Amino acid sequence: MGKRERFRLSVSVFAVLRREDQVLLIRRANTGWLDGLFSVPAGAMDGDEPAALAVIREASEEASVSIDPDNIRLAHTLHCRTEGDEWLGLFFEVFAWDGTPKIGEPDKHSDLTWAPISALPNDLVPYVRQALTCISSDIAYSAYGW
Repeated sequence: MGKRERFRLSVSVFAVLRREDQVLLIRRANTGWLDGLFSVPAGAMDGDEPAALAVIREASEEASVSIDPDNIRLAHTLHCRTEGDEWLGLFFEVFAWDGTPKIGEPDKHSDLTWAPISALPNDLVPYVRQALTCISSDIAYSAYGW
């Protein structure tokens, strides 16, 4: 009997920067994926890095903030299917950081704003909306696109 090949799943990390009841949103632009919609700072894990460090890296690249690993917590896991691809999203809440959030990748983002988590804008990536809604209700896991 041969060795069983394990299923592999790509993982993306999402930084949910919180300022009381508000979350930081960043508008996607020129990426080819859901451009014009707001999301939170996010990106794929590069591999050979813990998820917590990946989300810190993404927040630094996209929102120009520095985060201590002690200031994050995993708030939601999203098992997602988009355009036939299956992937896992890890949403980390961030309650403290150094620096003022600003667009760190102007070639990929066109706007940055704060929005109440209870009144998210209509032009938000749908699976990000689902995850943020789950976070505000203390729901640890959801599935999207199935």
